[in-house]
Amino acid sequence: MLAHPDWKAAAFATVTRPQAAGIRDYGYLYMVIALVGTTIAPWMQFYLQASVVEKGITARQYAASRWDVILGCIFTDVVAWFIIVACAATLYANGHHDIGSSGADAAVALRPLAGEYAYLLFAAGLFNASLFAASILPISTAYAVCEGLGFESGLDKKFHEAPVFYWLYTLLIVTGAGVLLIPKLPLVYVTVLSQVANGIVLPMVLIFMLMLTNDRELMGEHVNSRTFNIIAWTTVVVMIVLTLAMVITQR
Repeated sequence: MLAHPDWKAAAFATVTRPQAAGIRDYGYLYMVIALVGTTIAPWMQFYLQASVVEKGITARQYAASRWDVILGCIFTDVVAWFIIVACAATLYANGHHDIGSSGADAAVALRPLAGEYAYLLFAAGLFNASLFAASILPISTAYAVCEGLGFESGLDKKFHEAPVFYWLYTLLIVTGAGVLLIPKLPLVYVTVLSQVANGIVLPMVLIFMLMLTNDRELMGEHVNSRTFNIIAWTTVVVMIVLTLAMVITQR
C-alpha cells in the first residue's frame, strides 16, 4: 500500500501473460513451474493426509477439514499475489531486477523504497517462512518414509514408541541447518531451484493420489466429484506440458 502500485495494471497482469515472455521463454516457464511447485508442493500431499489421520478426523468432520484446506489455499495465493505486487512496485520499479545470493539483498533494498521499517517487516516474514519450512518439510518426509516402510510415526507418539520417526526428523533438521553453513551458497538460487523440482515432481504424486481418491472401493461415498477431478487432472496435464516446454526451450 505504501509503495502505491498501479492496481489496475496489477489486476490486468494477473490474468494476462507478460508481453515480453510466453510459452517459448525458458525463464518465464521456469518461474511459473516454481510458483506452482511452491504452492502445491508434493510434500504437502503427504503431510496433509498424515496430519488429518493424526488429528483423528472422522467422516463427520471431513467437510470442515476440507474447507480448512481450501481456505488455506486461497489465503496462500492472496499472500503470494501481494508479494509479487509489492516487489514489482518497489524493487523492480527502482531498478533492482536481480536479487543476489540471499534474501538479505531484497530486505536491504526495500529500506529506502518502502519506509524505515519495511526491511524489518520483510525479514520477519522471511524468518516466519523459514521456521515453517524447517519444521514442516522434515516432518512430512519423516511421515512419508515411516509410513512407507511400516515404522510407527506421529507427534502423538513418545520417543521410545516411534524412534525411527523422531531420529529421522532430527537428522533432516540438522542436515538442513548444515547446508546453510556452506560458504557462498547461492541461497536464492537454491530456493527457487527446489521449487522448480517440486513443480516437476508434482504430476507424479498427483496421478497416484487421484487414482486413490477415485477408488470407490477404498473411498466409498467420499470419492472425488467430477468437478474436482476436472480441476485436478487439468493441473496434472498443464504441469506436464509446462515441464516439457521448459526442457525444449532450454536447448
